[in-house]
Amino acid sequence: MATEDAILTAYLITLSILFFYGMHGFFLVYLYNKFKDVKFEPKEYFKELPKVCIQLPTFNEALVVDRLIEAVCKINYPKDKMEIQVLDDSTDETQDVLKKIVEEKKKLGFNITYYHRDNRYGFKAGALKEGLEKTDAEFIAIFDADFIPNPEFLNRTIHYFTDPKIGMVQTRWEHMNAEYSILTRAQALALDGHFVMEQQIRNKAGFFINFNGTAGIWRKSCILDAGNWQPDTLTEDLDLSYRAQLKGWKFIFLNDFTSPSELPIEINALKNQQFRWTKGAIETAKKILPLVWKSKVPLKIKLYSTFHLTMNIVFPLIVMAGLLNVPLVYVKNTGNYDEYFAFMSIFTLAFISSFLMYMYSQKDVYPDWKRRIYLFPVFMAGSMGFALNNTRAVIEGLLNKKSEFVRTPKFRIESNLNNPHPKRKKYAVTKISPMILLELIFALWALFGIGMASFYAEIAAIPFLSMYFLGYGVIAIMSIKHALESKK
Repeated sequence: MATEDAILTAYLITLSILFFYGMHGFFLVYLYNKFKDVKFEPKEYFKELPKVCIQLPTFNEALVVDRLIEAVCKINYPKDKMEIQVLDDSTDETQDVLKKIVEEKKKLGFNITYYHRDNRYGFKAGALKEGLEKTDAEFIAIFDADFIPNPEFLNRTIHYFTDPKIGMVQTRWEHMNAEYSILTRAQALALDGHFVMEQQIRNKAGFFINFNGTAGIWRKSCILDAGNWQPDTLTEDLDLSYRAQLKGWKFIFLNDFTSPSELPIEINALKNQQFRWTKGAIETAKKILPLVWKSKVPLKIKLYSTFHLTMNIVFPLIVMAGLLNVPLVYVKNTGNYDEYFAFMSIFTLAFISSFLMYMYSQKDVYPDWKRRIYLFPVFMAGSMGFALNNTRAVIEGLLNKKSEFVRTPKFRIESNLNNPHPKRKKYAVTKISPMILLELIFALWALFGIGMASFYAEIAAIPFLSMYFLGYGVIAIMSIKHALESKK
């Protein structure tokens, strides 16, 4: 009985914490309906447009950097008011590609400068900080290499800064290649949930939001006042965002204006990206939460900021829930636990909560939202499958283990139909991580659980275990497949 009680207790604690975070969707849906009529408009419009520096941090992006610079140079803004900084840390032929296109644009009258660093100190944060020291522009726009800025980006964002309290304006990411594969469709669903529901609703409700690292524009004095870019976390954007808002600066999120971008098409690249975002968020939480609670911001902002910054702690709990669900099937059939399991049924509300959040995100921006939301079960299975990868990120973040800023390679996928760049293999992730073996083991464990649930006729447990099995199994197989394809 002691073992059974320990399993039941551990499972209850695990699901209770997951339930707490999972119910977030209901809260966002409530706020969505409460603030749906709130719209942000510029306080006034600049009579004379201010100077803007557009920073383009790059690292070994030979396949897409020319596309980026071409798009930036098409931004509808006076040439004498727009400075372009190419902040390059590349170690390959990207340097030559950039030097050539920068020289071409200079001859056309653009104020564009190429800066190359021989070291990657501070990674992206270090490059942005060094670039900041070399410009006298009052405003700083930032675009990563996989983006294609909208020509009206500056005209749609700059006028919000007529309000001296505004420190940053973030635009919503648009996904050029969302329909390329089931992997990109799932990513698009996840990112839409973040931008359309989390970013938009937090902003309208008066909570802190974060700069997403790209497709946004800062007031330079805000960056400096907040302590500048700092390299001690892998999410320098989240870190600076909180420091700035704690200083009293206000942020604006534009849901109705988008910046097109390219989604990763390879699972191993996506894993690296998820790892960086997850670990960086944990590092930022450790750094920023003490400052949040020492500040004079309202209690509701302190509480929600704590929730926001600690959300990634769910990944170890997702792993734990999957592990415990298998012996739980046996425990349920070896004792009288009917009341316990009747109570546990309440946790299905967390699934409904998440579904509603993503459904609203699709309804808000897509006429064909019903077709898109059908992918939700696949997205949920994928989230479970990524749990092991992201749990390692959480643990490393908690243990202060430092790691390199691993760039997410892109292959010039500009639509849902075109093929990856011929030189794709140069940047593809070819390493087969030992984590894949663990993912396969967990998939087999879930499959064993499905067999046990079938034996005991515990039908309700099968869908949950099936999502674990598919999540771990498909992601592991895709990881091997994409790595091997890249080696050919």
